[in-house]
Amino acid sequence: MAASVVSPRPANAARPGPGDGREQDFKTYVDQACRAADEFVNIYYETMDKRRRALTRLYLDKATLVWNGNAVSGQEELNKFFEMLPSSEFQVNVLDCQPVHEQATQGQTTVLVVTSGTVKFDGDKQRYFNQNFLLTAQATPTNTVWKIASDCFRFQDWAS
Repeated sequence: MAASVVSPRPANAARPGPGDGREQDFKTYVDQACRAADEFVNIYYETMDKRRRALTRLYLDKATLVWNGNAVSGQEELNKFFEMLPSSEFQVNVLDCQPVHEQATQGQTTVLVVTSGTVKFDGDKQRYFNQNFLLTAQATPTNTVWKIASDCFRFQDWAS
């Protein structure tokens, strides 16, 4: 399984920004980042539903997941956590993304990805969820791939 999403630009390239005379470049950068986020989301949820054992390949070694307020960090703990979840069927209804300003990430190319939709875990009713990812670009010898640095999942249960 190829668990990588190719970056829209080199990880160390200067990022265009609003007001610096490169607005069209910034819009192009946002569009490219959102295409990468769309590809990433497809890979993530397909892997979650069908190849869960491979899911931690999408995370940085020291990534953190906060699942309904419960924090899990590091590859080994993430793997244990995902293995204990029942089988799932995710349906993403909304996807949004935006580049995170390099001043907030010490120059690391980072994208905030927000998803919401429905999930049905085996033995449970279908529920609404919201999930936020911070993806960072990681350079490899042949390209740049996106990895999850932080992941926050929350069921969206409303009182009836």
